[in-house]
Amino acid sequence: MADAPIFEKKNILVTGGAGFIGSVLCERLLKEHHVICVDNLCTSYATNIDHLLKDQNFEFIRADINQPLDLDKYSELERFKVKFQGVQEIYHLACPTSAKNFDKFRQDTLLANSVGMRNILDLAVKYKAKFFQASTSVIYGPRPADGRLSKEADSGFIDHLSRRACYDEGKRFAETMCQTYKEVHGIDVRIARIFRTYGPRMPLFDGQMVPDFVIDALDGKDVVIYGDENFRTSLVFVTDVVDGILRLMNLPKDPGPLNLGSDYDVKLVDVAQRIIALTNSTSKIRFDPPLLFMSQLCLPDLTKAKDLLGWIPLVSLEQGLKKSIEYTTAHRGLIRMTFG
Repeated sequence: MADAPIFEKKNILVTGGAGFIGSVLCERLLKEHHVICVDNLCTSYATNIDHLLKDQNFEFIRADINQPLDLDKYSELERFKVKFQGVQEIYHLACPTSAKNFDKFRQDTLLANSVGMRNILDLAVKYKAKFFQASTSVIYGPRPADGRLSKEADSGFIDHLSRRACYDEGKRFAETMCQTYKEVHGIDVRIARIFRTYGPRMPLFDGQMVPDFVIDALDGKDVVIYGDENFRTSLVFVTDVVDGILRLMNLPKDPGPLNLGSDYDVKLVDVAQRIIALTNSTSKIRFDPPLLFMSQLCLPDLTKAKDLLGWIPLVSLEQGLKKSIEYTTAHRGLIRMTFG
């Protein structure tokens, strides 16, 4: 396949495209390209892409990446001329992530980071497509005791036999697969290690911090923190992450793995208090035992992203929380019908 599109628009495949980050990415890509969104909806929601379905440049395919994916067999893709033009770029974000239901999807997660990775990388080889892998900050392991920022060259420690290793160690193996395919097949691979992200379209009632804080505050219920008053994290807004992904893909050469996140450390209790204030809520804060998927993660060293991409997070925590609250408030009726 040619590097440039044969026709007027690129064909771009987004796996996990109905997810939180994936749906925002699809939205941005649709401004210039044909977008094929693939998702099995096991931890994401069709409501995230409902507004995109009427766009003739968008097509949703419900499929599991753990099964081979043959785009040629989908008649609905004929208007994109995939059989002739192929696919120019692949953004791979598909991997189950559920804080409250982590155990339910452990085997799916394991397969997504191995069998699923192979299936999508094989598509990249078939189409000679530029390939983006959504990696994660968890590959660095637990937050360092000295609080130092994690650089891309750091090798963190991960217990490969822990209950959550299917995700943590799986994501490390997925990076290994990307690098191996790059060296063996010569495909152009880009890897971003994405740190804790928030914003509209995050899963609700799933132990995800910001959206659950907002729902509880709006309902006047206890705002639940899964941890203690010292639980700290960094939060980057979803549109900033998508901007970073697109900048990374637009670089002329692969820079190697690259951190995308916020290096600003915040206490969860401060985030919860700010949400309570912004919603004029009477809610109190309650501390519950930590969830398996919720842990204190390291903070990113962003030097590489700043120098190579000219990228820094632009949406402040205050602005991001307001946008999250506005979205949740506006969609409360639909949220209750769909998830309540």
